[in-house]
Amino acid sequence: MDSFEVNKILGAILFTCLVLLALNIAAGALFTPEPPKKPGYEIAVQEEPGAATAAAPATEQPIEQALASADPKRGQQSTKACQTCHTFEKGGPNKIGPNLWDVVGRKKGTEGGFAYSDAIKSKGGEWTVDDLNKFLTNPRGYAPGTKMSFAGMQRENQRADVIAYLNSLSDNPKPLPTAAPSGEEKPKAGGETTPKQDQAAPADKAKPPGQAQSQAPGPAQPQGTSPGQSEAPKPGSSPEPAPGQKSE
Repeated sequence: MDSFEVNKILGAILFTCLVLLALNIAAGALFTPEPPKKPGYEIAVQEEPGAATAAAPATEQPIEQALASADPKRGQQSTKACQTCHTFEKGGPNKIGPNLWDVVGRKKGTEGGFAYSDAIKSKGGEWTVDDLNKFLTNPRGYAPGTKMSFAGMQRENQRADVIAYLNSLSDNPKPLPTAAPSGEEKPKAGGETTPKQDQAAPADKAKPPGQAQSQAPGPAQPQGTSPGQSEAPKPGSSPEPAPGQKSE
């Protein structure tokens, strides 16, 4: 096969590739869909008439109630991921984060040898149970600008376990707050009930003896005669003669 035949074959192959490329470009120009103005897909949802509005997320119980069933051992297991940045033993060194021995009740930003962020220094006060609960829930929400990159613990029971464990890291652990009593009165022993104070009093109260309920009218008193006035004659008796008159 001479070179002329080879050139014809190569030219045919090249021409075919050019035709395919031109068709591809033309098809792309003709059938390219228009890009959406807003990324994503819009899904039309038909709302049913009278449908109830979405309920608000359930509020969590106070941390004091969760602390009643908290377990420091479970809290220690939950803090294993924190050992990369913190130490928990007494006199332990600071790492990326400060040492957490005796942290409950400690003033914020006072661990020696650690460079705290201005966000923590500006908080002031001590690390109370309530502050630790808020910080563990969302560190950046509690102290915007903090250096801590921890996302937070969303489960309240887990936070209560961690707080109980941190409280145990002390020579003198502080008493954890307890939930307030419900205020309901307990029944007395034997099933007796306390009488109500607002019961109506009897309509008629007995009066003490010796006090008359009503005064009866006394006997009629005879009327006395004035001097010089004779009494009326009694039936069957003869009238007395006047002075100077003889009697019959």
